[in-house]
Amino acid sequence: MNAAAYQGVLRRVAIFTGLFSIFLLGVVTERMNLVVDITQNYWDDITYLMVEYIYLVLISGGLAILVGVPLGILLSRPFMLRYSEGVMQVFNIGTTLPSLAILALSMSFLGIGKTPAIFALWVATLLPIVRNSYTGLRAVPSFLLEAARGMGMTPGQLLLRVEIPNGLYVIFAGIRTGIAINIGTAPLAFLIGGGGLGELIFTGISLNELGMMLSGAIPVAFLAVLTDFLLGQIQRFTVSKGVNPDA
Repeated sequence: MNAAAYQGVLRRVAIFTGLFSIFLLGVVTERMNLVVDITQNYWDDITYLMVEYIYLVLISGGLAILVGVPLGILLSRPFMLRYSEGVMQVFNIGTTLPSLAILALSMSFLGIGKTPAIFALWVATLLPIVRNSYTGLRAVPSFLLEAARGMGMTPGQLLLRVEIPNGLYVIFAGIRTGIAINIGTAPLAFLIGGGGLGELIFTGISLNELGMMLSGAIPVAFLAVLTDFLLGQIQRFTVSKGVNPDA
């Protein structure tokens, strides 16, 4: 390649780099303006609605854990095995039906407000927790159970000292899945008067206001990632302590 051709290539590269830099600068400037717009115009709404949103997730998710884990443990007991799949199919309704249908049915029976929203979120969250609690305990190796029985453990001791510690990983996986479903479904609670960040999302969509929509969507995404991270840390700590109590 002669010098003239080489200089021509350099000019084209420089022009392309300059145009691409201008494009990136425009995109960054637009996004920064959008962030400033969100912060200035919607910050009070974000903080207020986020409290409502966290309230919905905490209550419905907490109730799902309090009900789902003991129920999964109960269904894993030998005297309940013949009924376990039938009961699972009942809870499967919360996963089979679309989220909007669950909210509509909940509103039909409980009216409008936070109560039907919490009930609908509870139903949608329940199945993964029950299923994984049941599966985690049923998946404990039989030789561990036989060894524990040979040591003279009672059924209660067997459950607390062998089955639950060895099934914790699967149980926590169900909790994380259920809470993720809960957080993703919670914005829909706005449609039945439950409040939360869904108000900004759906109002922004209706008005074609990108800033308003993102002011609701970004906190939801942030809370989903943060919650899953925290649950993952709790899972790691709890499982390690459950399997190795002296660790």
